[in-house]
Amino acid sequence: MPVPELPRIPVTLSSSSVYPMGVAETFSIAEDLGYDGVEIMVTHRAETQQADVLNEWAWRFGMPVKSIHAPTLLLTQQVWGTAWDKIRKSALLAQEVGCDVVVAHPPFRWQGTYASEFASGIQRIEERTGVMIAVENMYPWRAGGREATMYLPHWNPVADDYRHVTWDFSHAATAEDDSYEAVRKLGSRLRHVHLTDGWSNGFKDDHLVPGHGNQRVVEAIEHIAQPDFGGNGFQGAVAVEVTTRSAREVGERERMLAESLAFARKHLGQE
Repeated sequence: MPVPELPRIPVTLSSSSVYPMGVAETFSIAEDLGYDGVEIMVTHRAETQQADVLNEWAWRFGMPVKSIHAPTLLLTQQVWGTAWDKIRKSALLAQEVGCDVVVAHPPFRWQGTYASEFASGIQRIEERTGVMIAVENMYPWRAGGREATMYLPHWNPVADDYRHVTWDFSHAATAEDDSYEAVRKLGSRLRHVHLTDGWSNGFKDDHLVPGHGNQRVVEAIEHIAQPDFGGNGFQGAVAVEVTTRSAREVGERERMLAESLAFARKHLGQE
C-alpha cells in the first residue's frame, strides 16, 4: 500500500526580514520571489495589528498569513498593553487572518505572575482559541564574563513544559547551542521554524542568510523534511527571518531573500 504523500512544508517570509519597509512590501516581495506566505511581526505600526489590512494584502497578493509573531520583544513592550494582553490579542489576530500559530518569546523573569504561570496560561489560551502558542528559543544575556538570568524558567524551551516550540537558528548561535540536536529532541513539539543563521560569538544576534553562519542549519532542515519527523512529519512552516538592513545596492535585499528561499527549497527537498 503506498505511503500517502505529506503536504509540502510552507516557506514563508517574515515581515521583520524587510524592515524598515512595511507590510505591503512584505507581501509584494514574498509574491515576487515565490514564497508560500508571510509571517507578521506585530510592532508599533498599526498595519501589523489590523486584521482587515492584513487580509486585504493577503488577498491582493495571494499570500496567506501563516503565523503571527506576538509583540513580546523588549522593543515592543508598549504594544497591546499587559503581557497577557499581548498573547491574547495575538491569538485573536491569528484567528482573524486564518492562521493557527503565534510565536512568543519566553517571559522575562521580572514579569511576575505572567512569568511564573506562563506555561499554564498559554495552554489555556490555546485551548480556548485553537491557536498554537509556539515559544521561541532565546539566548543568555552576557556582560563582563557573567551570564544574567533574564528569562523564566529558561531561555531554551527544549526542556520546558511547552506543547509547541519555535526554533530560531540565530538565537541558537548566540546561545552557542546545537540546532540539529535541539530539533531532534523537540520532535513533534517543533511547530515553527525561523530560518536564519549566525555565529557563536557571545551576544550578537546576527540573523544571517542561512548558510552564512556556523549553525547546523542544513542538517536540521533536512531532518524536519523527513516524512517520519515527529512521528507524522513536520506540521508547521519555515519562516525566513533574516536581517537585510545592511542592503545598500538596488536589488540586494531581494537577492538575500531569494537566496534564503532557495536554501529552504533545496534542503526541504522541494527543488
